[in-house]
Amino acid sequence: MGGVPPHKPDPERVRTALDAQLTALDEPPYDGPEGLGTLLGACAAAVMRAYEREVRPEREAARLAVRHLLDRLAAAAPGRTVEVRVPPHAAVQCVEGPRHTRGTPPNVVETDARTWLELATGRLTWADAMAAGRVSASGARADLSDHLPVA
Repeated sequence: MGGVPPHKPDPERVRTALDAQLTALDEPPYDGPEGLGTLLGACAAAVMRAYEREVRPEREAARLAVRHLLDRLAAAAPGRTVEVRVPPHAAVQCVEGPRHTRGTPPNVVETDARTWLELATGRLTWADAMAAGRVSASGARADLSDHLPVA
């Protein structure tokens, strides 16, 4: 029940986005390991620092970070029962159970990039995000608390 395979971005593109984000944070360019997973993790961390410092994240870095952590969710909770949307960056289907094939899925989670990154990295709990109205979740299976954090 693997669902859609994870998106594999070009490492050079990730490196460029990461360095742009680091520059926006007045930090030196990335000089760590070059593996794709490591680059994506560093990109997600840099985007989180941007949010924490109230610096607008670089668009491509935010997109890559969101997509990376959504892919990790889909890998950790494979299936097609819940669609998780983080507009305008990405969406994935995950969680085992009945799957939908057409139209709007019955179980949808939608949030903004900052909230998703905070949830995925454990900086924000599902319960707190729901209580604060930072997540829209519809459907009986649209509770991701058992699958978070993913990083």
